[in-house]
Amino acid sequence: MKKVLLTLVAAAALHTASAQNSAVTNAILYQRQGTLDKAKTEIDKAVTNEKTSDKAKTWFTRGEIYEGMVNSPIYKKILGTEDGGKIAFESYNKALSLDGKDGEYGKQATAKLDGLYGMALNAGVENYNSKDYAKALDSYRMAQQIKPQDTTAYLYAAYAAEANDNFAGAKEMYGKLQGIGYQSPQMYGRMLQIAKQQKDDAAALKVVQDALKAYPSNKGFMLEELNMDLSAGRGKQALEKIDRAIAADPTNSNLYAVKGSLLDADKKPVEALAAYRKAVEVDPKNFDANFNIGIYNYNKAADYYTRASKMSLAEYQKSGGKKLETDGKKYFQDSLPYFEKALEAQPDDRATMSALQKVYLRLDRKADSQRMMSKLDGSK
Repeated sequence: MKKVLLTLVAAAALHTASAQNSAVTNAILYQRQGTLDKAKTEIDKAVTNEKTSDKAKTWFTRGEIYEGMVNSPIYKKILGTEDGGKIAFESYNKALSLDGKDGEYGKQATAKLDGLYGMALNAGVENYNSKDYAKALDSYRMAQQIKPQDTTAYLYAAYAAEANDNFAGAKEMYGKLQGIGYQSPQMYGRMLQIAKQQKDDAAALKVVQDALKAYPSNKGFMLEELNMDLSAGRGKQALEKIDRAIAADPTNSNLYAVKGSLLDADKKPVEALAAYRKAVEVDPKNFDANFNIGIYNYNKAADYYTRASKMSLAEYQKSGGKKLETDGKKYFQDSLPYFEKALEAQPDDRATMSALQKVYLRLDRKADSQRMMSKLDGSK
């Protein structure tokens, strides 16, 4: 009696296991027939049953079915809100973890994952073009998991994050790119733009410094660093870097003008004048350089006239007061063409008009002086 009972129990157990295995078998049959909706129903049962949920074959089959549905215009709709690509990816990964990379299904799962990379990337592009940037980012993240050393998915993910104003996500992606050794001027440019949008000056400076380590002769990054130093009032640091920027971009007239301003601030007027003259040589219409050369000569002239005016009559006659005024007038004359060029470049600049009005008066050009005065009154 006991023997019969044991036989019956064993038979029942065999029947139960067989019934569960049949769900996987049925799923495979339906898959081969092309009825993926029925295959999905069967395989979804199998992955939740304790008898088949730990089998590599079950998970590999599930991956194939869901991948097939994603690639089918008809069955893709049946998935609804389910992310078929993600489910396929997780299924193949599960099969690989259960069977190992050298197992029958482990080998097949590895090959399938390679193919799934392209599918994930394409899904990301499709979602990006549809402006579903969050979903695009999810697809790119999946592609990264499949091929963690491939840079394309990280770049595309960064673009998707930026398009969605997800700056944290974009910075994460650019950070990962740097982590796998990727570099490009475009990447640093995008990182710099994000830092600027977030008004994070420290982050922006760090990006530029990193960029210059990778691309030390990139004039764009040199100028960015120079502008940051100037904006932050770091004149001495800027002066140390200006010649390097000029060497990279020798036809940039503004760089010479900036160098002149920095030298002026460093109380080196003669060297500043040489820089301004170089700026005008490169671009005769450079407003700042023309104006500052005019100011240099104007100040020299004013100094001569001031010294003469402080003399007593006896000193004036004995110590060459007349010569001081003559020398001063010459400097006023030298300033004139530069102020006139500056006004041509910026016709509404009041500082230039004011300087010209005074110079014309000193040179006894009363009509021109009055013309500048009228222009000043009209520009108020």
